Amino acid sequence: MRKAFLGLLLLTQSVFGQLRQMPAYPLITHSTYFSVWSFSDSLATQETKHWTGKPQPLLGVLVVDGQRCRFLGKPTLEDSSMASTRPALQQWVSVNATQTKYQFACGGVDLTLTFTSPLLLNDLTLLSRPVTYLSFRMRSNDGVPHSAQLYVGVAGALAANTPDQELKIDQGIAGNLVYLRAGTRGQPVLARKGDDLRIDWGYVYVAAPSEPGLIQTIGSGFMHTGFPTIKIGEDPVEKLVLIGYDERYSVKFFHRRLMPWWRSHPEGNARKATLEGVLQNAYTGYDKVLSRCDTFNKTMYSNAMNAGGQNYADLCVAAYRQSISAHALVQSRKGELLFLSKENFSNGSINTVDVTYPSAPLYLLYNPRLLEGMLNGIFYYSESHRWKKPFAAHDLGTYPIANGQTYGEDMPVEECGNMILLTAAITKAENSPDYARQHWATLGAWVRYLETKGFDPVNQLCTDDFAGHLARNANLSVKAIVAIGAYGWMAEQLGKDAEAAKYRQLAADMAKKWMRMADAGDHYSLTFDRKDSWSQKYNLVWDKLLGLKLFPAEVYEKEIAWYLTHQEPFGLPLDSRKTYTKSDWICWTATLASKPEDFEALIDPVHKYLTETPSRVPLSDWHETTDGRQVGFQARSVVGGYFMKLLDYQWNKR
Repeated sequence: MRKAFLGLLLLTQSVFGQLRQMPAYPLITHSTYFSVWSFSDSLATQETKHWTGKPQPLLGVLVVDGQRCRFLGKPTLEDSSMASTRPALQQWVSVNATQTKYQFACGGVDLTLTFTSPLLLNDLTLLSRPVTYLSFRMRSNDGVPHSAQLYVGVAGALAANTPDQELKIDQGIAGNLVYLRAGTRGQPVLARKGDDLRIDWGYVYVAAPSEPGLIQTIGSGFMHTGFPTIKIGEDPVEKLVLIGYDERYSVKFFHRRLMPWWRSHPEGNARKATLEGVLQNAYTGYDKVLSRCDTFNKTMYSNAMNAGGQNYADLCVAAYRQSISAHALVQSRKGELLFLSKENFSNGSINTVDVTYPSAPLYLLYNPRLLEGMLNGIFYYSESHRWKKPFAAHDLGTYPIANGQTYGEDMPVEECGNMILLTAAITKAENSPDYARQHWATLGAWVRYLETKGFDPVNQLCTDDFAGHLARNANLSVKAIVAIGAYGWMAEQLGKDAEAAKYRQLAADMAKKWMRMADAGDHYSLTFDRKDSWSQKYNLVWDKLLGLKLFPAEVYEKEIAWYLTHQEPFGLPLDSRKTYTKSDWICWTATLASKPEDFEALIDPVHKYLTETPSRVPLSDWHETTDGRQVGFQARSVVGGYFMKLLDYQWNKR
């Protein structure tokens, strides 16, 4: 049924740069707490939800010539105003990097509903604004004038963790806007930590431009906005609603509460940031913001198409808002930017290094400073001597409390390699070793750990910890080798010639030894001692992107040839132990391919997973390759790793 419905959508309209099939559709995406999705292809058949799957209802009704058409949400027992509505005819849905768009026929009126979360990574002011635009564009579809009334409802539940929390709803005026806002009476700021949680402090705002006849009311836990009667003809009429969130404080960082970036960096000439002021700025800048989003949406899709084809570009679209909105953007008391991830539906950790690692390509492409913000907290943890071990920490705590590692076991080779490689990637992206210079002593301690412990790792976890402990892990060894080589390359950039020579030669020697020890004939093994095994060697990709040339092209080619003969319908398994996979790692592995047709052959099954998975949740990066079902995880930032091919294309254009 889903495939038939979506096939109809594809036939209805074909627009360049618009993805039309997803397991769930992003509607409001700003942070792990302010994140509302549609888990259905049809917007009027199911409640909208938080990424965790808990209801966070949005409602929309268009009354055309007295007929009530519901285009958003579904009737609930709590909201009697929806009971007499009928669902509008949804004609299509499309998604681009910053927007999700729906087209409906409501009798004689066509309605285009657009959700815009303007997450432009090169503009921290705009990126940090917790405001999504809902635009409603209406026109007659039969050449006859029509009378219409538009109603929009937003549940106060967007500001509550559980349905039983008592809400307070009030209203106000912000310049040319009128608004309603809701929040819990208790306001337990940063009182809970964990994974399957929603925010229950701060306030959700629903704002609209003031005009005669506009009515905002409160009822059944919803904030309702009703627009005055509109005469709809052949010329389009547009109405606008803004939904924002003021969380007051985002995270706790080593026992200090930190405000969201927009609060600590007031816009324009404002002396103090308020959500009311942010809403006004968002409204007055609406046309300019949409123009910038449109330019970015088209450019990103075009570049991704050039890098890897249409299916690859679709994957980048699906990943973009999801990855960004799994972070909090704040500033430390030292004045450092922090961009802190949450491990959504894995274990709820904050600022996990091996979540940062796969996420990195997106941020290297569009703003390496944000990747610095993903590393700054880990460097601080070590350099403040709060973390006393000779290797890098795994995380900073359990979201939203970043007081120190809470994960029960270390990943010493994994995290040392990740931190060194990502610092090297920043050095290349910024064409400057300044960031590495700031942390050289710490990087030196970590590279010395890899020098003695990295080549043939003892039994330990790596980023794929769900697969269990593994000794003599050949892919983890690759990470250590390439990280050592990357450290040598950074030393060269810093003019440290002796260190550069030492570590570049060490890495080169290790690479040759690795090729002998991991050689299994027509491929390289999962572990040095099991020649009947295999694995994706996704860590090799940094050798290619950084131009280290530690491993000859034959290594990549041998592995790619093996992978092409071991795929399942929904992708290449992670390794020979199970048939599940990680889609971010497939994108890295595919980037090793020298032929476009080989890259596409590895990417196409991932696109099939994106568009045909039966698991209707925000995109999971861990799925079964035989049937496309989610194994675990969802809405995680690691899908930023889908941008690896585009990063390679931008850095090493061929």
